[in-house]
Amino acid sequence: MSEQALRLGTRRSKLAMAQSGQVADAVSRATGRPVELVEITTYGDVSREHLAQIGGTGVFVTALREALLRGEVDFAVHSLKDLPTAQPDDLALAAVPVREDVRDVLVARDGLTFAELPDGARVGTGSPRRMAQLNAYARSHGLNIETVAIRGNIDTRVGFVRSAELDAVVLAAAGLNRIGRIDEVTDFLSVDTVLPAPGQGALAIECAAADADLVAALGELDDPLTRAAVTAERSLLAALEAGCSAPVGAFADLQADGQIVKEMRLRGVVGTTDGSTLVQLSTTGPVPETHDQAMALGRELAAEMLAKGAAGLMGERAL
Repeated sequence: MSEQALRLGTRRSKLAMAQSGQVADAVSRATGRPVELVEITTYGDVSREHLAQIGGTGVFVTALREALLRGEVDFAVHSLKDLPTAQPDDLALAAVPVREDVRDVLVARDGLTFAELPDGARVGTGSPRRMAQLNAYARSHGLNIETVAIRGNIDTRVGFVRSAELDAVVLAAAGLNRIGRIDEVTDFLSVDTVLPAPGQGALAIECAAADADLVAALGELDDPLTRAAVTAERSLLAALEAGCSAPVGAFADLQADGQIVKEMRLRGVVGTTDGSTLVQLSTTGPVPETHDQAMALGRELAAEMLAKGAAGLMGERAL
């Protein structure tokens, strides 16, 4: 029985296949069992509509979760930033492995950095979060850019630059790293410039909550510090009552004194997509040792942001 292959449900995109393949290898090493990839097409993969109109990135998650619940696959790998903040009772978030680079990056024509973009440069992104922060940064530095809503896989997005339709596109460093294309990046955007999406750069490994043996086996891949950080970020997102497509950025990082990790700092931002108004705050506390402590860190910062007017910047989702 132990040699029966575990079935890993994955989206069919090049990025999803790459990250699922990496997880499959790790699970195989941890369990001694072979892992086979089961490709699942989601509505988000075939629809041409903008993600915000079809329910945000959660549409990618739904089909994988349905396959899990039907028993067609044993576990699934998601980009954690795509997961809705409410966890279904019948599914376990069994592991959050060590996080990749959290930063957003620029892929621009002629090797340009963000600061070097010409006046009126057209910058493509599918994310209201990125639009809000890029426009705010440009405003504060005397740059004039036009953010353009796009969607599609990495090839499609980079293609807009190669074909000169756009001057640049903004993508997640983690995705380019996972498919071996980080050398195409022309500028790494500091988290001080653009806060990433909650959970950006992290993967989520999910299985049926009732399968205690599999939950335990997959748990070998869990990184407690990454889990604490993304839990705090997602708690902030949930407390702001924002969906995956709301313009919210969040990042929790560890503050170390030499080799000793002392505290966790959580930063959050929400803004209008034109960048004219941003609410950006941070809080620092002891490194959370439990799920509840991590959740509390996020809720605390969200309460401060709401007191500063964050709800009014969230669009119709906050009503």
